[in-house]
Amino acid sequence: MLIVLGGLPATGKTTVGRALARSTGAVHLRTGTVEQAIVRSGLAVHPVGPAGYAVGYALAEDHLRQGLSVVAESVNPLAVTRDAWRDAGRRAGADVAEVEVVCSDRAEHRRRVASRSADVPGLPLPDWDAVCRRAYEPWHRDRIVLDTAGRGVSDCLAELMFALESQAKASGWSSR
Repeated sequence: MLIVLGGLPATGKTTVGRALARSTGAVHLRTGTVEQAIVRSGLAVHPVGPAGYAVGYALAEDHLRQGLSVVAESVNPLAVTRDAWRDAGRRAGADVAEVEVVCSDRAEHRRRVASRSADVPGLPLPDWDAVCRRAYEPWHRDRIVLDTAGRGVSDCLAELMFALESQAKASGWSSR
C-alpha cells in the first residue's frame, strides 16, 4: 500500500508519517530528505524544484514493487504532484490512500512553524510568512483529512489507522 501524506509545513506530516511507518512496518519516504540529499550532492540548491518529487516517486514505486508498503510524505501542494504519487502506486500495482494533514488552529500552526527545528541537517525551514504565501491547490478528490490541532500523535495515529482501515474495507483493498 502507498499512503501519501500531504499538507502545509508544520501541520504534523513528519510526526504522523514516522509514527504510521513504525506501527505498520512501512518505509517512510520524505521528500525533504531527498531534496536535501540532492543539494548536498552539489547538483542543485534550494529550492530544487521537481527533482525531489521525481526521485520520491521512483523510490516509492521501487519499494512497492518489492512488496513493501510506503508512507510518502511531502507538502504535495499541487494536483499534479498528488496525481504523480497516485500514478506511481498504481504502476506498482499497489492500493493508494491519500491523506491531507491540516492544523485548523491558526495560532497553533503559527507556533509550530516558529518553534520547530530542522531534523534534516541543512534543510531550510520556511517562516510563517512563507507558509502563508505558499502555493497550495485545493484537493479535488476524496482523501482522508487528518486535523492535528490540539492533539497528540497517538490520537492522530489512531484516527488515521481507523480511517485507513475503513477506506480499505469500503474499497475492497487487499491487506498488504
